[in-house]
Amino acid sequence: MTGPAPAPASWQPPATALELRALAAQRTAYAPYSRFRVGAAVQASGAVFEGANVENASYGLGVCAERTAVFAAVLAGARQLEAVVVCTDASPPSSPCGACRQVLAEFGPEMTVIVADAAGHRCIYTVRELLPDAFTPAHLDR
Repeated sequence: MTGPAPAPASWQPPATALELRALAAQRTAYAPYSRFRVGAAVQASGAVFEGANVENASYGLGVCAERTAVFAAVLAGARQLEAVVVCTDASPPSSPCGACRQVLAEFGPEMTVIVADAAGHRCIYTVRELLPDAFTPAHLDR
């Protein structure tokens, strides 16, 4: 008896609901300077919080999609995040920047991080894999 036929190499599993939310958020990004639109969706206790990158003419004042989604979750009372999906147009999909990795580590060092693009390509990590020696509250002198 044989199992199901293997999927063709170009086959990608369908996007998850969290990925679809991140893709929708990506469409709201404000990126007139870089044209690099990013959307993110964070899951915490069953709730989903979206974010998109917001650029500024004073470049250093822009903020990434991952952080806007995390900050929305925290504003709603979430403190332990379970998963984040980050969607870009880059292929292969881009992973979070260092600042976003640090913010993600604050609220979920074991959380799943999925980076995806609109074509369905994805890579899956944990925050600890992306930032193995993160600065955490344990490092603070209390």
